[in-house]
Parts: sequence; structure tokens; C-alpha cells
Amino acid sequence: MKDVAHRAGVGLKTVSRVVNGEPGVLPDTEQRVREAITALGFRRNDSARTLRKGRTATVGLVLEDLADPFYGPLSRAVEEAARGHGALLLAGSSDEDPVREQELTLALCARRVDGLVIVPASDDHRYLEPEIAAGVATVFVDRPAGLLDADTVLTDNLAGAKEATAHLIAHGHRRIGFVGDQPQIHTTTERLRGYREAMAAADLPVRAEWTALGTTDPGRVEHALRAMLAGPDPVTALFTGNNRVTATAARLLAGHPRPTALVGFDDLELGELLDPPLTVVAQDAALLGRTAAELLFNRLAGGAAAPRRVVLPAGLIPRGSGELPPHS
Repeated sequence: MKDVAHRAGVGLKTVSRVVNGEPGVLPDTEQRVREAITALGFRRNDSARTLRKGRTATVGLVLEDLADPFYGPLSRAVEEAARGHGALLLAGSSDEDPVREQELTLALCARRVDGLVIVPASDDHRYLEPEIAAGVATVFVDRPAGLLDADTVLTDNLAGAKEATAHLIAHGHRRIGFVGDQPQIHTTTERLRGYREAMAAADLPVRAEWTALGTTDPGRVEHALRAMLAGPDPVTALFTGNNRVTATAARLLAGHPRPTALVGFDDLELGELLDPPLTVVAQDAALLGRTAAELLFNRLAGGAAAPRRVVLPAGLIPRGSGELPPHS
């Protein structure tokens, strides 16, 4: 700053005002200062500003998998909100591993992020209690925190799953299979519960072989699907629990000899171009991200003393695959 002040022929305070966008500097003086900054390659020391202000203007985002298309709009929404508040976003993947989640989250805290948005993999988040007590604003999104009372933004997975299953029942299906993600995941259990409740409401049985939970590995999913579609009494419709399971199901059904109805939870890119077009229960990932970011920055601003729980709706989009009639 001294070099900039000397080159521009001004005082240190004037340089500080220009760098920080403060008023009180004449236009020609500001221009001289900016020319000096450019000529000298001066960069503001944000670490020093952090020590003075007590904030780093950074927030952390912990997702299950940065490569999952579902999380793209969510992370972009959080990033845009952070940018609007003059903050930088740092993001990483937990890979659905509770240990990795904790390591990544605490590493972000060690770098003094002001706040965290977390898609949890763990069922115990008490390790964050000291960080929250120290002022790290924390919001959980897509799934609730475990053993911790914190701001949370969820989709109404139960209602969405009930609507999907009821839709298949309304189109004449009585043997409906559900293939979902791992059973310890909150969204999986809620979607399975919605499927079971809709079947029970229609007085329909759920055979053990009609449900399959596990990893979203295509090999595992395809094996489960083939088992449901085989034998003398196969399912005539499928409800798939997330976009990765749905993608595998759509590929398998494309070559299957019997038309089988399909409704997936989460939309697929270009799903409307499949044959038949894909019927889905769509949740607004971008809205999840925006809502979580609003809660985060509201808490950073000193608002919302009690943790809030926001539940957003999911809606059925009928396109064709979920409206196929049962095969004989």
C-alpha cells in the first residue's frame, strides 16, 4: 500500500478507501490510485482483513458427490447466494462416508469458514457442536442432521413417493416394485415409506421380492430389476428411488420384451426424450440450495435464534412411462 500511495502521490488512507470501495475520494485521485495498483500488481491481503473483521467471507459446502447431476443446481444456487454476499464457496464430496464427511467438514472449519451447508452422510453430527458454539453457521440440506438440532431444508419425500405409487395404482398396476438407494439414507427410507403407505392405502400387498435397497451401482440395480421382472408373476410397474437407479432402469427396460411402467424420483436430463418419455417426481434442487443459503446468511447476520426446518414440495410430472397399462 505504501508503494501504491507513493506512486499515486496520495496518503495510505486514500489507497485504503479506494481498495475497500469507500466514499470520499475524488474521481481523478481514484483513477491515479487504480493505475498505480495495476502497474504494481497490488492485491489486497484478505488474510489480514480476516484478522481485523473476524470473518473470512468463505462458506463450505459438503455434498454426497459433486459429480451427481442432482447436486449441480443445488451447489450452483449456494454459490450464487455466496457471491451475492461477497463470499467464496469451498466444496467437497463425502462419498456417502461418515468418516470422510467429518474429516472434510472439520477441515473446512479449520480454514475458518464462516458457515457450512451440509448434505449429511453421518447419523451423528454432535462433533459439530463446538464449531456451532464458536459461531460457524450450519445448515443441513436434503437430509436432516443426526443427534443435532440445526437449520434444515428438506424435500417432502414421503408425499412425493406416495403420489408416484398412487399414480401407478391409478393406471391399473397391482404388482409394483421399488428399487432404492442404501437403507440408512434418510431420503431412501422416506421414499420407501411413501411407497408402502400408498400400497397399503389401496389394500395392496408388498411382497419381499418387490423391494430392493442397496448401492446405486448399475450392476446391483440391474440384478434387482431383473429379479423383479422375471418369473411367472413379475411386477408390471417400477418406482425407482433416485436418478441413478432410474437411469439404469430406463436402459434395462428399453430392451425388455414386456412394456413396464416406470416412475422415477428425481428428473433425468433429457428424460422427456426417452421412448416413452420418463414420468418423474421432480424436486427443485436449485430451490433447496437457495433456501439453505438464505438460512445460512440469515444466521450469519444474527437472525433466527431457534433452528428452522423447511420442507419443500415435490411434484409428479406425467410424460408417458408411468402411464403404461399393466401387461398381461
